[in-house]
Amino acid sequence: MAKRERVMRMSVELPLWRALTGYRVLTMLYAVGLFATAYDEYTRPGVAIAYYVVLFAWTLATLPRVSNAAACTKRFLAVDLTIAIIGILLTRVADDAARIVEGGPTLPSIWTAGSVLAFALKGGWRWAAIASTAVALANLAERGAPARDTVHNVILVWVAAIAIGYVVEVARASERTLARALEIEATTRERERLARDIHDSVLQVLAMVQRRGAVIGGEAAELGRMAGEQEVALRTLVSGGLVPVSRVSENEADGALVRSVEEPDDVTGPVDLRSLLAPYAAAKVSLAEPGAPVPLPPAAARELAAAVGAALDNVRKHAGDQARAWILVEDEPDEVIVTVRDDGPGVPEGRLAQAEGEGRLGVALSIRGRLRELGGSADVISVPGQGTEVELKVPKEKQSSRGKAERR
Repeated sequence: MAKRERVMRMSVELPLWRALTGYRVLTMLYAVGLFATAYDEYTRPGVAIAYYVVLFAWTLATLPRVSNAAACTKRFLAVDLTIAIIGILLTRVADDAARIVEGGPTLPSIWTAGSVLAFALKGGWRWAAIASTAVALANLAERGAPARDTVHNVILVWVAAIAIGYVVEVARASERTLARALEIEATTRERERLARDIHDSVLQVLAMVQRRGAVIGGEAAELGRMAGEQEVALRTLVSGGLVPVSRVSENEADGALVRSVEEPDDVTGPVDLRSLLAPYAAAKVSLAEPGAPVPLPPAAARELAAAVGAALDNVRKHAGDQARAWILVEDEPDEVIVTVRDDGPGVPEGRLAQAEGEGRLGVALSIRGRLRELGGSADVISVPGQGTEVELKVPKEKQSSRGKAERR
């Protein structure tokens, strides 16, 4: 039985919410104990007792609310902060004025920080700033004057809440990045598994049909050719899915398969050259490319791909339908090199110059002209009887400068 891997995921916020739950209970008990030890010093202890009854019931009843972000709603946070602020303001009614001036604790004491921390965990540093500011104003109103110890406590709570809120936002961003990485890893593994299965079954069958059709000839040869095309398309799909189906068009022209890819005109970022060259791969056209993207400005990528298409057109026209072609993409530090080679009869010496003199400008304009506009070069090397090689070079630095100028 195959061993299945299970990925366990845990929210980075969950421990913080659990810690907040314990903090609220402990600080509520601390506030009650603080009142009990100074009971005789309160001028109106009945007001304090009534508040602590509400605080005790509210804290225990709302423990599920502070167990996670989903349960901690905005309405709950507003009520929770209101209870804390009311407790601070009631201190002037319940406690002795002298104790307040001397810096005595408020009725909720440090329980108030739990309300502010809940805002920080729920909404980040902005929510924490709002909640801590409201608590600061309540503390200043309770004290009556901005004493040093009051200001110190207010600033401490304000800075701590904002810092924790910021940490929570960073943790959430990290969690989303990790989740995305795990999804990509799982997708890659599934793609590799499907690729293995397809390679062991479908691709081998299509390759066999292609070979057998070529041997038998007639209608079987046409069936073999179609099987070869489907093999290449399927192999391209399982190897990376570079070619969006909606952008690939296939037309039968003169018995040959012609493919084109249309890129949207509003693309502003770099384009992966591989995605534009992938449609040219066919049963008799092999494409070798780097494993990483080959980024170029959209205009440069389209022109270079068009030059490759023109070179393949020449192979089909002058080398025959049975000729094979190879496309090699090299991503060098300073330039991108695309080589198109075929196994046709080659071009006789002087033939290109003669064709240009006769007004047949396929190589001169469709290939060399395009590369010249990009600041690159196109070299045609041909030996009679040994095929033809077209080497296209595009410098990266010039394309980067051209792209910046166009954006301006």
